[in-house]
This record gives sequence, structure tokens and C-alpha cells, in this order.
Amino acid sequence: MKDIMGLMKQAKEMQEKMEIAKGKVADLRAEGISGGGMVRITLSGEGHMQSINIDKSMIVADEAEILEDLIIAAYHDAKIKIDQKQAQTMQDAMGDMQLPEGMKLPF
Repeated sequence: MKDIMGLMKQAKEMQEKMEIAKGKVADLRAEGISGGGMVRITLSGEGHMQSINIDKSMIVADEAEILEDLIIAAYHDAKIKIDQKQAQTMQDAMGDMQLPEGMKLPF
């Protein structure tokens, strides 16, 4: 019976930590850059695009395809960075909690 109570307590602590971590993840920001800084995109921790900045010299009608590629590259750069920040935030939140082997955060 003690083990069950211990597990229940640990589950409750884990749930509380997860809620705190979710709030921290929502507050994260990551900037993706491409074209040597000519295109910059900022994503929120939830993966929503917050801003896009394009150097005016990149806005050339005949070179739209290049700009499109740079926007995609900047987005992917930001996405990789925000995924890494999310994983680190969740790992930090869980701290010393031991998860079963093979189980990763976030769930």
C-alpha cells in the first residue's frame, strides 16, 4: 500500500511539474536565420510564427524563388532551435524524476 501512495504522490508531482514546464515552453522564442541574416523568422514555443523580417534588397520580382527558399530555410532553422529549447525545458522541469526506459519528454 505504501508503494501505491508513493507512486500516486510522484504522479501528482510530475503532473504539477509538467504544467509549469508547459507554461515555460509557451514563453520560449527562437529565431531562424538564412541568407546570412537577410531573412529572419521568430517562432514561439508553441511553434507559431511571431515575426518575419526580410532585408529589402531581397525583394526582387525576378528572384521570388530565391526569397521563398530563404524563408523556408529560416523557418526550418527556427523550428530546430525551438524543438531543442522545448526538449531542454521539459528535461529541466522533470529534473530527478526517473522515467521508464524508452519514455521521452514531452509525451
